[in-house]
Amino acid sequence: MKEYYEILGVGEDATDEEIEAKYQELKAKYREDSFKAGEEGNEAARMLHKLNVAYSELKSERKEKGENTEGASALKDVEDCIRSGDVAGAQSKLDSFNERNAEWHYLQSVVFFRKEWMNECKKQLEIAMQMDPGNTKYKNAYDKLNAKMNYEQQSGGEGNRYNPQPQPAGQPNEQMGGNWCSDCISCCYTYMCVNCLFNICCGCR
Repeated sequence: MKEYYEILGVGEDATDEEIEAKYQELKAKYREDSFKAGEEGNEAARMLHKLNVAYSELKSERKEKGENTEGASALKDVEDCIRSGDVAGAQSKLDSFNERNAEWHYLQSVVFFRKEWMNECKKQLEIAMQMDPGNTKYKNAYDKLNAKMNYEQQSGGEGNRYNPQPQPAGQPNEQMGGNWCSDCISCCYTYMCVNCLFNICCGCR
């Protein structure tokens, strides 16, 4: 891109308006000179072609960069909605996206997690991982979600967590340490869910 800036005679920090003005100025000059006889006219014609290519490439590159910046800003707005608890607002912003990259699908999974739509959450995380296989944030969230879903399935659902029957008075508990193991399971499960929730819903960066 540096070469294109040099053809236009502007710096890389030039504004779009400055580039446009310089392009129009040089285009008029080269177009006029291209009608001259001999090599001078031929050189002006070549420069006019180079100028048009440089201008077109710079416009395209700057437009793409601007769209990427706007997209990142819009995703940040979705994160802010999630952090503030505005799930409906986050969903509305996600629905407005035309380009849906890996981060979009990750944030959609977060919204589904907040709604407790676990299967939909899992599907969105799988899409995010397919689009960006090396992203550890997506992988960690997926592993934690799977651990939560597997535990709930094995325990018969969140409302049926493991609760041992009370032992008759004077009879030792068959589990070493009395009720400690059941309490430990419940505590570890609770910690796992909280940790999962924190990583999925707050680890947006």
